[in-house]
Amino acid sequence: MAAESTPLALPVLPLDDEVVLPGMVVPLDLSDSEVRAAVEAAQAAARDEPGKPKVLLVPRVDGTYAGTGVLGTVEQVGRLADGDPGALIRGRGRVRIGAGTTGPGAALWVEGTRIDESVPEPSPASGRGYPKPGHVTELVKEYKALATAWLRKRGAWQVVDRVQAIDDVSALADNSGYSPFLTTDQKVALLETTDPVARLKLATQQLRDHLAEQDVAETIAKDVQEGVDKQQREFLLRRQLEAVRKELRELNGEQDGEESDDYRARVEAAGLPEKVREAALKEVDKLERSSDQSPEGSWIRTWLDTVLEMPWNERTEDSYDIRGAQRVLDAEHAGLQDVKERITEYLAVRKRRSERGLGVVGGRRGGAVLALVGPPGVGKTSLGESVAHAMGRKFVRVALGGVRDEAEIRGHRRTYVGALPGRIVRAIKEAGSMNPVVLLDEIDKVGSDFRGDPAAALLEVLDPAQNHTFRDHYLEVELDLSDVVFLATANVLEAIPEALLDRMELVRLDGYTEDEKIVIARDHLLPRQLERAGLQADEVTIEEGALRKLAGEYTREAGVRTLERSIARLLRKVAAQHELGERELPFTVAEGDLRDLIGRPHHVPESAQEPAERRTAVPGVATGLAVTGAGGDVLYVEASLADPETGAAGLTLTGQLGDVMKESAQIALSFLRSHGAELELPVGDLKDRGVHIHFPAGAVPKDGPSAGITMTTALASLLSGRLVRTDVAMTGEVSLTGRVLPIGGVKQKLLAAHRAGVTTVIIPKRNEPDLDDVPAEVLEKLDVHPVTDVRQVLELALSPATNGAAREVPAAA
Repeated sequence: MAAESTPLALPVLPLDDEVVLPGMVVPLDLSDSEVRAAVEAAQAAARDEPGKPKVLLVPRVDGTYAGTGVLGTVEQVGRLADGDPGALIRGRGRVRIGAGTTGPGAALWVEGTRIDESVPEPSPASGRGYPKPGHVTELVKEYKALATAWLRKRGAWQVVDRVQAIDDVSALADNSGYSPFLTTDQKVALLETTDPVARLKLATQQLRDHLAEQDVAETIAKDVQEGVDKQQREFLLRRQLEAVRKELRELNGEQDGEESDDYRARVEAAGLPEKVREAALKEVDKLERSSDQSPEGSWIRTWLDTVLEMPWNERTEDSYDIRGAQRVLDAEHAGLQDVKERITEYLAVRKRRSERGLGVVGGRRGGAVLALVGPPGVGKTSLGESVAHAMGRKFVRVALGGVRDEAEIRGHRRTYVGALPGRIVRAIKEAGSMNPVVLLDEIDKVGSDFRGDPAAALLEVLDPAQNHTFRDHYLEVELDLSDVVFLATANVLEAIPEALLDRMELVRLDGYTEDEKIVIARDHLLPRQLERAGLQADEVTIEEGALRKLAGEYTREAGVRTLERSIARLLRKVAAQHELGERELPFTVAEGDLRDLIGRPHHVPESAQEPAERRTAVPGVATGLAVTGAGGDVLYVEASLADPETGAAGLTLTGQLGDVMKESAQIALSFLRSHGAELELPVGDLKDRGVHIHFPAGAVPKDGPSAGITMTTALASLLSGRLVRTDVAMTGEVSLTGRVLPIGGVKQKLLAAHRAGVTTVIIPKRNEPDLDDVPAEVLEKLDVHPVTDVRQVLELALSPATNGAAREVPAAA
């Protein structure tokens, strides 16, 4: 066993993820603070002692110090090759690390005991002591042979002689520290093995394992190279064989191979358009020239299959029974007169063109591109199926919501792995007809990113002047889309790019009136939900009054989707009660049964509430009208004045408002300040008291100029102390001179006012022509006042002043 000698006090030089063994000479960078501290401490200690400065080289792996270090002497201090300060340190011998101690400098000092690394002598008593001289000699020879083999592979001939000249077992084993293939853990194991023979065994095993791994790697590389050479030889031989076969076929007058012959026959028999046929035959020629192993062959076969599956000559005959088509549309959809009229017009024109032989003009047919824009639940998607049914065409739906890759529309290039044609081509292929009705659903939800803009790719698809020569990136042949009827649906018009919207005919679906919802619920929703609930039509009946209350007080929406869910919930409740034995069938649901079955109403009209409960029961609250992605809605505006002693003057706006709406509030306030005397309002309070305008539903973003007269009315109500009439709602932009300017979405706003129970609506005079779009039954129940000036608005909206004079302005409303 190794013996230990006198303890030494040495500064610690830590080596992060590196190990220095005795006999090694290594340069260390003095720019490292710990290295510099250890070297300086060793130099300070060496001033009082003879010899070179001594340090203790200790490996530090993952922050943990090894238990054994190496005594090192600082041979030289100078500059490294890169110009940085450095020190040359030589490893002298192993040291077992003890307890910490003190010493000069900033380094860590420890006590260490030098380990005696001499090889033990054999036992003279038995002659069988450890180690055997012959065993050690064989071990030395084996290590030198392995080291020489590894060095020769690397071409390090000058190192071979130095290794062969080492006779000391300990030094030979420590020479492995220079091996670059050893890991830090393997070097630490060599360092901590104090027995020289055991250490040489370990070094020999490590070197043997590495050479074995190298042999395996070389064998694999050789096998791979041989495989590549074999494939190249096979490719050349196959090409030569194909050339010989082709020459033989030409000499014998025979046709080409079996597979290519099959594709050529299918292309000839398919009756493809001339340009498509030429492109297909070119691909068949390429297939004949390609080898069976070539990936190009599989691409060509996939492309040919796609082209041959396209319905190039398949067209459905349009149903020119105009009255029959109108009956189909009326039976499947209530309301939506604009869309029905547009489809009827399209069919009538198609019929007349067909009768006069004008089916194709300039290579184009009479397709249509309609954009159905409206809130959710009004029947945009189901309308596409009804249009196809009325025209006698095939129907296919293309969902565009969330599509961000342009290749989804135009297809991928054939060179990509897994390339596919675009969704338009796949829709035509799925329909099995060249003139289907294609519904592009949720076109406003199309996104764009680094993969391109799918909306831009739709420009050619939806342009009637270009889509007769549409080219898909995968097919790379012209595809005639001019006879396809495209219906695009969207919730938000502003989200559709302007260039794309210009190529479509816009049809707005602004929502249903309450009477239309009753008809839809009775004729469409109730039968469908009866079937889904497992009930017969004669088992459960819902009275019209119950349906009207469901539409008016349990739901408040532009469409009928929530209404259908309420009917489904109602029928499920009746079915469950029948199964539990709590209710007998048949059963008629009356208006009074709704609360017991599905709970209380969620929306109570403002006019039906008690005066103290109404939103406008205090001054400073006005009712406005707005348009959201879900249709029209009622919007309340609340205004208050701060106490002059606690609040600073100025305007505060809350409710997550956009820039345009903030500017409208500033305009309203400026108008009242400049015209307050004329309107008999105490505008002097506005100078010293802060004004706060709030739009409830603060989590919902709001923007637009149409709340201008609403904010003006709220502020005027606050200053005058006069309440805003409960039955009045308003919409319109206000100018600094008090003019009421036109806005958009009049139909949706009036429908929302009707749903909310409002009876009087104030709109700009210049929006009066928009009343033609509002259903007559809604206009009959609304008292619409077109105005041109804010003074008219205040006269209509504000209740008369109490006792003929304005009361004191409250601090909050």
